[in-house]
Amino acid sequence: MYYIYFPFIFILSGLIFLQCKRRNLPIWWAAIVFAAPVTTPYFIVKSRKNNKLVFLLIFLACFSLVAAGEIFIYSKMNAKYNYVNLPPVTQQLMRYSEILKQTTHNLDNDFIEFEQHKVQSKIDKLGQLIVFIGKLRQDIDNNQAAIKQLIEFLDHHNDSFLKNDLKWVYEIKRYYNNRIVIQYFKSLENYLDNFEILLQFCYQNFDAITKVESVAHLKNYDAYYLRYRRAADSLSRFNIKRIEFQDDFIKRYPEIKKYLPAQRQTQTKAIRFLE
Repeated sequence: MYYIYFPFIFILSGLIFLQCKRRNLPIWWAAIVFAAPVTTPYFIVKSRKNNKLVFLLIFLACFSLVAAGEIFIYSKMNAKYNYVNLPPVTQQLMRYSEILKQTTHNLDNDFIEFEQHKVQSKIDKLGQLIVFIGKLRQDIDNNQAAIKQLIEFLDHHNDSFLKNDLKWVYEIKRYYNNRIVIQYFKSLENYLDNFEILLQFCYQNFDAITKVESVAHLKNYDAYYLRYRRAADSLSRFNIKRIEFQDDFIKRYPEIKKYLPAQRQTQTKAIRFLE
């Protein structure tokens, strides 16, 4: 701690020292400020006839920022060294759990952004969504890798954690190994695959579709769209089952909620060429 505090009081007391020298005030004021920075407003009032309020506000703003910064740094450092006294195997488990939590959080945030995209009859919008699906797929891969990493680690060190008060991690494993959750992730990947194929076709044949230049292109569009709608309906069904299962699971094991996906229905999209 005190990463920002000490540089701040050094600068503050130095400024008070220069002020005292310039105005022929007692030099020991600077020492008092160094020892107790909260006394600074008193010396500001004593040393200045004009603009007292301005300097007081500046001090309070700076002091508040330093305090907030120290609290933020302390919380980060505390989280980092929270498990420093635990056995190495337990520390590794905590790291894998944090990776899973972070990748799950990233995936949830990208889904929120994904659902805010509105697919319209604009070729640049199609291109942007294709790129975003690639990012979303990468986040899914990272999340799946984190799940696999944690489960494999638990399997290799099964006895170590059963002896300690870490049985909650096995509930994470049980959740992600559940058939409903596995089906949900498979249907999600299938949905993104079919959606991307449809978007790619529309992007590459935009004029032929929007201007009805080719009957063959329209038939292909209908075929791709039908596959996409089937995948979207499948995702919706499995997601409803997943949310129902997850609701019940969290009621029994609330401590693992932060390691699980968000409990919301994924919004499927329709491509509209006629507004």
